[in-house]
Amino acid sequence: MPTPKTNKKLLVDGLKTMGLTLFLMFLGPFILHAGFSNPNKPLYIPLIVCGILACSLAIYFGFKGIKTIMASLFGGK
Repeated sequence: MPTPKTNKKLLVDGLKTMGLTLFLMFLGPFILHAGFSNPNKPLYIPLIVCGILACSLAIYFGFKGIKTIMASLFGGK
C-alpha cells in the first residue's frame, strides 16, 4: 500500500488561511477594546459589531484552515 504524499498546493492554501486567522485574532479584540473604551462616541455600536464579526471570522477561518491542512497531509479531498 503506497503512502500518501502531501498535497503542497493544498498545504499552502491552508497556511494562507491560518495567516488570515492570525491577523483576525489580533484585529477582532483590538476593535472590540476600542469600541468598549468609548461608549459615548457615535461609532460605539458599529465598532462592537465589527469586532464581534472579526472574532467570529477568526474562529471560522481557523477551523477551515486546520481542516485544509489536515486534508493536505492525510489525503482528503
